[in-house]
Amino acid sequence: MDLDFFNLIFPFLLQGAKVTIILTLLALTFGTVIGLISALMRLSRFRILRGISWFYTWVIRGTPLLVQLFVWYYGFPSIGIELNAFVAGVCALSLCEGAYISEIFRAGILSVDKGQKEAALSLGMTSGQSMKRIVLPQAFKTILPPFSNECITSMKDTALVSTITLVELMRQAQTLDATHFRSMEIYLSAGVMYLLMTSVIMLGIYFLEKKFQLKVQRVKR
Repeated sequence: MDLDFFNLIFPFLLQGAKVTIILTLLALTFGTVIGLISALMRLSRFRILRGISWFYTWVIRGTPLLVQLFVWYYGFPSIGIELNAFVAGVCALSLCEGAYISEIFRAGILSVDKGQKEAALSLGMTSGQSMKRIVLPQAFKTILPPFSNECITSMKDTALVSTITLVELMRQAQTLDATHFRSMEIYLSAGVMYLLMTSVIMLGIYFLEKKFQLKVQRVKR
């Protein structure tokens, strides 16, 4: 690649990467909250809560994210609800992440022996206290690996937001290509930036897993 050309396009790609990172962080933050609530609803003894959670995950997981983005950005204005591209993107990504994270949390919680919760209840803890102090800490070990994969998927999924005119990394690359007509260099540069960002996530999760395993070993000793 021509170094001068890379120096020319790098600031634009970097600006797009910043938007990609912000989108990913917001989607994962809101998605984690939504996912935890949905998982607890799915495990609730109340049928109505289980039904709502099931319907939510069924709809979101069963439809393409691209369709969901179009509904938020192009569909809602037709019924009088105007959303800018950023808000529409965050909403669609967050709800999509929430559905998948919900299943991750549910599987993690179910992996904990029921006897643990029963023992906590027998000691006088409420159901909420036993979930917070006993179940979730033990479920974390099971939750972490698939959650890390979901973090990486979330960052890559932000590229779809370029279809609703939000200028993130992929949209910047498309704009640069339309201006300079050097597709290979531009899209390879964008791909390398995605790879670097996902590698940072992988590295962070790796150290988090090591730290958690170390804590577990200390407790066992």
